[in-house]
Amino acid sequence: MLKSTIAPMLSTLYPQKLFPIKLASFCSALPRSPPTVRQNASTNIPTLETPSYILPPASAYVHLPFCRKRCHYCDFPILALGSSSTETADDDPRISNYINLLIREMEATQTNFNQHPPLETVFFGGGTPSLVPPRLVAKVLDTLRSKFGLRLDAEISMEMDPGTFDAKKLKELMGLGVNRVSLGVQAFQEELLKACGRAHGIDEVHEAIEIINSCGVGNWSLDLISSLPHQTQEMWEESLKLTVEANPNHVSVYDLQVEKDTKFGSLYIPGEFPLPNDTQSAKFYRMASKKLSEANYGHYEVSSYSKNGFECKHNYTYWINKPFYAFGLGSASYINGTRYSRPKKLKDYTDYVKNLEGGLVDLSQEGDDVDEWEMAMDIVMLSLRTSKGLNLKSFGDDFGSEVVVELCKVYEPYMRSGHVLFLDDERREIKEDEFSSLVLDDEKLENEIGFIRLSDPDGFLLSNELISLAFGVIDP
Repeated sequence: MLKSTIAPMLSTLYPQKLFPIKLASFCSALPRSPPTVRQNASTNIPTLETPSYILPPASAYVHLPFCRKRCHYCDFPILALGSSSTETADDDPRISNYINLLIREMEATQTNFNQHPPLETVFFGGGTPSLVPPRLVAKVLDTLRSKFGLRLDAEISMEMDPGTFDAKKLKELMGLGVNRVSLGVQAFQEELLKACGRAHGIDEVHEAIEIINSCGVGNWSLDLISSLPHQTQEMWEESLKLTVEANPNHVSVYDLQVEKDTKFGSLYIPGEFPLPNDTQSAKFYRMASKKLSEANYGHYEVSSYSKNGFECKHNYTYWINKPFYAFGLGSASYINGTRYSRPKKLKDYTDYVKNLEGGLVDLSQEGDDVDEWEMAMDIVMLSLRTSKGLNLKSFGDDFGSEVVVELCKVYEPYMRSGHVLFLDDERREIKEDEFSSLVLDDEKLENEIGFIRLSDPDGFLLSNELISLAFGVIDP
């Protein structure tokens, strides 16, 4: 099933919540990424000689860990402020002190790139970033702009929860450059929101959607969670229907993960009532794929759907294995081929920032010891989560034609079962009969097949198992 084995791998990669990855918050760190393009490490000018992980990052994830309360499924690093936080957040010293610490981390970060393009994406994840006063968000953006540069047309996303912002706050954030909102609805049923420990109710959901529309936000995403305790197919269908009616540009659908150090982890056993079993969870996933596709949302990644042109640019940084900065409690960056996770406890994070300022932490080292086959597995894992799939020509250039041929052969049974698609360089699907003749000649197989991708929804539902097969080829 979709939700099992990959979640732990991804949680060590980027910052995000639940599984099918919320790519931009992968609330600790998502970075498992390697090369496709190559570049010269000494000049930072792209060439065909050095891997893309040497490129200067053009994206930054910023963790703002504040929440009104901890949800029952959440095991991410957060700071719970209390239910009255929306009224007191503007002068809450816990927020202002953290922001000052965050800015110190940014200012102390050394890059050592001869040339540094301005940031193209910034993602404020959490936590509930919309609890942070706009004047403090402005300080963070000013620091990023002065330290790394920030394109005028940069995608600046912020996770926001219903009940934590009004039209005035949203307009202030938009005035600062926030141009993409990720709204954490999760469910359209009051009983499910309460069962999850969410701090908002259904009235606040509708109010938040109305505020977003009235303020003219041109790019926003709505988040849903499937496989919740006591969630029925009828409830899920209603949530999808109301989502389509709200008309967001993007929809993220997460399959609940029951983590051991959460309230859900102490109450429930995965696959046992009141949680759905794997068959029921698969029905939720198939229904989402069907309903959202019918509403003209492209299923561009396992858990992500968007109208044409509204894919999340920041999250795509993760899927195509590009480097990125990360700042804040529990976040993880990917620079020079090195994954670096920050501490998840505030005291330890404070000590980390002090050590960074004192020159005791070096994030600028080049990734000379990057493991080639680990990188290959990263590329496969992330690429097969997307509708574009794995580019075999690029992969073969980096890791050898033999691996490409073996991948094609190991996936042959799954092509015949409809879980895997083989495409040529023009992305034309190669049918079973044609593949049968290609598989007899390794050279033809290598030359004629340009991409491998998983089918939607059947292949995506088996993504963990299918990706594990590739790992067995790469690192037998």
